[in-house]
Amino acid sequence: MFAIFTRLADWAAYDLLRLSADSKLGDAVHFFIEDVTKIFFLLTIIVFAIGFFRSMLTPERVRKVVAGRSRFASYPMAVGLGAVTPFCSCSSVPLFIGFLEAGIPLGVTMAFLIASPMINEVAVVVLAATVGWKVAALYVVAGLTVGIVGGLLIEFFKLEKWVEEYVWKIRMGETAIQQAQAGFKARLAYAWEQVKEIVGRIWLYVLIGVGLGAGLHGFIPQEFFVKYASVDNILAVPSAVLIGIPLYSNATGVIPIVDALLGKGVPIGTVLALMMSVAAISLPEMIILRKVLKPQLIATFTGILFVAFIGVGFLFNAILA
Repeated sequence: MFAIFTRLADWAAYDLLRLSADSKLGDAVHFFIEDVTKIFFLLTIIVFAIGFFRSMLTPERVRKVVAGRSRFASYPMAVGLGAVTPFCSCSSVPLFIGFLEAGIPLGVTMAFLIASPMINEVAVVVLAATVGWKVAALYVVAGLTVGIVGGLLIEFFKLEKWVEEYVWKIRMGETAIQQAQAGFKARLAYAWEQVKEIVGRIWLYVLIGVGLGAGLHGFIPQEFFVKYASVDNILAVPSAVLIGIPLYSNATGVIPIVDALLGKGVPIGTVLALMMSVAAISLPEMIILRKVLKPQLIATFTGILFVAFIGVGFLFNAILA
């Protein structure tokens, strides 16, 4: 199915631009053209489909599904819904308030908020199309596990005192909640608006990510990564997580970098740790959550995820090295 993008890159890089297939520049340009065309094609198709689905599923419905469940059922359900509900960062605050108002424990709420940005369904499909379903499946399993463990730890330490006081008093009627779209045409229109909004918001990060990936793929020798990012380097995984925290992007934008790093022989655990860090501990997400969380809880939340991502990296490196 995706061979057409390879052929397009062949024509553009080697016939149109007349670059040598054996040169570093030709290799990098081919990588850039192939990944850009493939990712934007997939983004348009997937975002449209998810937008249509989202028009029928509101945050209010998600809140009602999770409310009233036992601890045993609520955590898997919360991370599962976080993985399949395509809500953006702007939905974090009303979702957070709505979950707590419905009596859902803070740990379960945080588990949902961990899984939701990290297991981005668009990114998972693009990741699978780029590097294979095995890596995508490992990423999903790791993300779900981190969501559950992170939520359980926050509940264990009883950190409700570090939620802003006004959150416990507010009512959902005072917050803006997305409404479901009625009618087939309205849902199609909503889905297309989602394509324009989301692709319009992230296209630059995709280009930057593909550009970095192309540079890594074409110009950085494999020996560099073997030396500094191999499983024998105990600092490789923590360094990957640290690099990911300030790297403002989203899971989709970092996929070309993942592709290039895996192609250079960087261990799977190190690459997954980087991707999870970029997706779940981004600075914009923390700024949004600051509206409802005190700095102590944000620091604890970030610290738990930091340690968890390092653990995921070491675990997968040990299993799949």
